[in-house]
Order: sequence, then C-alpha cells, then structure tokens
Amino acid sequence: MIKILFWKKPVKNVGQIGEDSAVKYLKKKGYLILERNYKNKIGRQLGEIDIIAKIRDEIIFVEVKTRKMSPKNELLPEENITYQKLQRLNKIASSYIKSHNLWNCPFRFDGISIVIGENDMLEIRHLENIFR
Repeated sequence: MIKILFWKKPVKNVGQIGEDSAVKYLKKKGYLILERNYKNKIGRQLGEIDIIAKIRDEIIFVEVKTRKMSPKNELLPEENITYQKLQRLNKIASSYIKSHNLWNCPFRFDGISIVIGENDMLEIRHLENIFR
C-alpha cells in the first residue's frame, strides 16, 4: 500500500484576509507597497505596522482593522484604532523613518477598515490621515 500525503495550505484568518485585501486595494489606487508587518529590528520591540506604502513622495503608515459581520459585532473595525494604538504606531513609524534615513520625507497615518459580510463580500473604507 502506498500512502500519499498532501500538504494543505493553511486557512487564512480574518486579519490576514483583511491585510491582503488592503494591499490589493492600495495597489489598485497606485500605492507602492514598501513593507508588510514591519517591526523594528534594533532595541525593544515597539509594535508592528501592518502596511508601509508610498504614493508620490509621501510615506503612508497603514493600520488595518478587519471584522466579520455578525449580530454580535456592533463596533466598526476602525473603532479599535485607539489613542494608545496611534501612540505605538507613531513610535514604530519614527523607528522606520530613522532606520531608512527618511527625515525629509513627508508621511501620514491611514486606517483601512474592512468588514467581511455575507458571501464573503468586502466593504473597504480608507481613512486618510487618521493621526492629527
């Protein structure tokens, strides 16, 4: 008897689906994706930035929040981008700017909110310049 084992591709979780969808969305809008899931490599871990992108001469630090539609989920995904989260994003973004010597490059923070609805339809909201 011969046994054949097949490798099964792992199922993506909601967060991975959201980040992949956000990357596709940004690329369609003309953004260049520079990094995904960026973490500082030197010093104490400051956190993670989901996507770092560029459009024209501006660097965009993107936080992606994804939720599956359900009767229990009353919050919109972007409501989980708290002041504390923005502070952590600011620290990790500063680390990125320093490590890539981008002091003179304009930048901003965006949020992408994704709701996965019935039949896996996606509702994507791009919230530009969320850190003011």
